[in-house]
Amino acid sequence: QVQLVESGGGLVEPGGSLRLSCTASQSIVGINTMGWYRQAPGKERELVAYISSGGSTNYADSVKGRFTISRDKDKNTIYLQMSSLKPDDTAVYYCVFALGPRLVGGHWGQGTQVTVSS
Repeated sequence: QVQLVESGGGLVEPGGSLRLSCTASQSIVGINTMGWYRQAPGKERELVAYISSGGSTNYADSVKGRFTISRDKDKNTIYLQMSSLKPDDTAVYYCVFALGPRLVGGHWGQGTQVTVSS
């Protein structure tokens, strides 16, 4: 059973930065896309960003220019560098390693809390 372990969440002031990491316990054959969802209380789950096996990236409009997704193939790890954080970015962030496009059909992490508040 593949496990995804996230880290890097926490409390940060508006305008600050955080970097989330997500490491898979083993290599997953056939992975197509890897990325992040988030869900805030009372809101629908939102696809934040993903990176394809070929290296192309895709971002939600709400985070374009502020968040950057990257990967380290050798470490089975993806990262989400978040800058210029806003209170609206407060949510639980989940990483996904998926066999399909746009994070469809994926393995999910347990989630990490990001809170942006002064």
